[in-house]
Amino acid sequence: MTSKASTPIEYIDQLPEDRKKPISDLRNVILKNIPAELEEGMLYGMLGYYVPQSVYEPGYHVGKDYSPLPFINVASQKNFIALYHSGIYAHPPLMEWFKEQYPKHSKYKLDMGKSCIRFKKVNDIPLELIAELCTKMSVKEWIGIYESVIKK
Repeated sequence: MTSKASTPIEYIDQLPEDRKKPISDLRNVILKNIPAELEEGMLYGMLGYYVPQSVYEPGYHVGKDYSPLPFINVASQKNFIALYHSGIYAHPPLMEWFKEQYPKHSKYKLDMGKSCIRFKKVNDIPLELIAELCTKMSVKEWIGIYESVIKK
């Protein structure tokens, strides 16, 4: 579900009551742990944490207009909260690390797609693990992986 909100605060304010705290908690963990060069905003109708054009001028390869290079997105979907981490999708060692660590931080089975981690138990998101995940890749590493793997 995409939102027409123009700011992260507006996005959270428009959520159902049972989603506001889990999304806010996840947002706070991400903001405290992502590399300083990343910016927060709305991207693709959800919370976005991305490499701004001032850091990486070419931006994302999808679309006609400039779009910043996404790194992490968060969305409140109908049946779960989704965290999209581009580094997990593009860097298999990071994916393996996350899969290995997840059971140490959650009593629930990992529900994951290529880059989407789905949290159906929205009040039991493993925030410590997400905090660590946010520190596992620098912006420079992400741009290098993006250019070598995604933007061929």
